[in-house]
Amino acid sequence: MNTKITILGALTALLMSNTVSFAQSSAPVTDTIYTGAGYANEVYYSMANGNMGAVNRKQWDIAIRASTRSASILTNDAANNNAIGLAGAELYTYPTSDTSGWATADTVGISTWKLMVNSTSDWEKGAFNQYQKGHPDYGWGIYNAVTHDLVGDSLYIIKLRDGSFRKLWIVRKYSAENKVALRYANLDGSGDTSVLVSCSPYSAKNFLGFSLINGQPVDFEPVVSSSWDILFTKYMYTYPDGTLYPVTGVLSNYGIKVNKFEHVAPGFQGFDLATMDSTRSPIGWQWKFYDFDSSLYRVVDSLVYFVQNRGGNIYKLVYKGFAGSSTGRIILEKQLISTAGINETPSVMINIAVFPNPASTDVNLVLNPGKSSYINILMTDISGRPALQDRFDVRQDDLNTVKLPVNNIPAGVYLLTVSSGLNRMTRKVIIQH
Repeated sequence: MNTKITILGALTALLMSNTVSFAQSSAPVTDTIYTGAGYANEVYYSMANGNMGAVNRKQWDIAIRASTRSASILTNDAANNNAIGLAGAELYTYPTSDTSGWATADTVGISTWKLMVNSTSDWEKGAFNQYQKGHPDYGWGIYNAVTHDLVGDSLYIIKLRDGSFRKLWIVRKYSAENKVALRYANLDGSGDTSVLVSCSPYSAKNFLGFSLINGQPVDFEPVVSSSWDILFTKYMYTYPDGTLYPVTGVLSNYGIKVNKFEHVAPGFQGFDLATMDSTRSPIGWQWKFYDFDSSLYRVVDSLVYFVQNRGGNIYKLVYKGFAGSSTGRIILEKQLISTAGINETPSVMINIAVFPNPASTDVNLVLNPGKSSYINILMTDISGRPALQDRFDVRQDDLNTVKLPVNNIPAGVYLLTVSSGLNRMTRKVIIQH
């Protein structure tokens, strides 16, 4: 008896200190966005508020991270679409000299040089950072421990969107002032231009663009960075063997987390079965494919994404249609499935403990249902197929113990969902025999 009291007391303490919310699920919403003919536009998208603005990519050549603590510099590397006169910038490190070779830099042998592109997975590794070695070497420049500036030591050749070439030197990032000094010129030395670009006016954005054709900064993010979650765009994808290919897909904003699950049932909601991915392209471009038999694009079925925004809200994202380059139309379905992130304290609580876990014969639930007088139990495998389903009457505002027999359920990983009305919570349960 004392042992039972001790266990119950420990569970009670656990419930009091580690309350977890049931997801406040909403109805699915279908949304349609257009990136335009040839995917000419980038669309900044909020899971909560939809389309936050579409911007034509044919404006900038390089983009500088607006943060004082970042050395990232991107190229507009995958804007390519010759049919509508849209080309991406091509960046090469000049292989025969550092900045001391400014006067004599040319494009002799450029066909053998390695094209430098932005990282597929990390916003902080732009094309100009491709050869970084780690602090204090950030690729285009070296950190100065005295001034805290980044001092450029690399010479670049860049092919611009209009097909012309420039030699380019990122001279210095003045960290305290948040300004970046650039120098660029035509290959014959004409048009030699030095400019100091201030990042401070764009401090609420991730990046500011710069046009080496017009010599002007470009504000290409239509809203502040905290207002969008994912970006529908073109980017250069790097295959594992190093092959580069421009793709149309989705990039995640800083601080956005994503989980991807394949071959799952339509009702699948197990967003916490794997660690969420906060890299640049966990959604990516492979949610669609070209069907050569029908000459149409198709979306991959049984594919689900879960997107967690900065506020901790989690949305289920499923693609429903893709029209290709004729209109750039993308149809998606989204559903808010949790109003509080994993391990966050919510405003509406139902307390629960699950033991033993792993289990072999029975799973015990100790829970306080709050004001509810009943609970529904649903256990599914990771593909969404039901393994156990039941309903129990429980006492309000009190600890209840519910025993679930699992001896006839095959060994594996399952999702145990407890729900009452709109309140729901899912826990992972492992069954071993």
